[in-house]
Amino acid sequence: MTKKRILITGASGCIGHYISEALIENTNHELYLLVRNPNKLQVDTTARPGITILQGDMQEIGKFSNLLKTIDIAVLTATSWGGEGIFDINVSKTLELMSLLNPERCEQVIYFSTASVLNHENHPLKEAGEIGTDYIRSKYECLHKIENLAIFPKITTVFPTIVLGGDDNKPYSAVTTGIPEVTNYINIIRFLQADGSFHFIHGKDIATVIQYLIDYPPQAGDPRRFVLGQSSLTANQAIEEVCAYLKKKIYFRIPLSLGLANVIIKLFNIQMAAWDRFCMNYRHFSYANAINPSSFNLPNYCANMADVLKISGVKGGK
Repeated sequence: MTKKRILITGASGCIGHYISEALIENTNHELYLLVRNPNKLQVDTTARPGITILQGDMQEIGKFSNLLKTIDIAVLTATSWGGEGIFDINVSKTLELMSLLNPERCEQVIYFSTASVLNHENHPLKEAGEIGTDYIRSKYECLHKIENLAIFPKITTVFPTIVLGGDDNKPYSAVTTGIPEVTNYINIIRFLQADGSFHFIHGKDIATVIQYLIDYPPQAGDPRRFVLGQSSLTANQAIEEVCAYLKKKIYFRIPLSLGLANVIIKLFNIQMAAWDRFCMNYRHFSYANAINPSSFNLPNYCANMADVLKISGVKGGK
């Protein structure tokens, strides 16, 4: 493989760590890791030559304009989850970064969006743009605005589903930290039945897919939008797999209906944001043709609920 100059933004985040580690260990590409605080970067940047840490953040991306003109591949994982500058970082500065790349030289931009902005057929979900959280609305807006950029034909957009990951040397995703806690309630959860579905994907599997897309970029006419996730799981399947892992028997199941949930909300005067209410009614967060390492005949690190529990440090039942 020809040596490339690769920029990774958000390198100190959960996904950024896994991608940086994979590219350091498995390639000889020249890597430029953009981080606000280099102390938060736990990957070994001295493992080989050709790794440069760029200290700065998306709000001052303009100061790297000379370097950006020389980048062959940009992997944009940096994101703001909330707060005052969320639209500035997730929309304005992300667009500025892409416009500073040289469309003649840059071969591919891998831009991280979120599956929350898509419907079941992988088309933009209008409710995400109208009533989504600031984070979701910013991603929805950016998704539409990148279409106006000169570099748009070279943008590969990835839409992660529920992200798992984290260990002693990497920050944990928000979902991963809650998994051991959920298993504490399995004696109650196993007797409930819920209507819903979802996908998940581990940071290590995301890194495997991103490395593959770097090695084998989409060609003219190929799809350039990919949902990242293992096969869709129903809520009931997930409960059954967790119970099987923990060796807990299910004797009966009580269906949790949407009607009951609405009664409880009304009864206790629970205040729900419009997006939360929409998600409760929508329920099936499943997408067409989600990809993971097995899509490219590569090994999956975390493919099912047993893997999720094992990796999260939950011990199996006896």
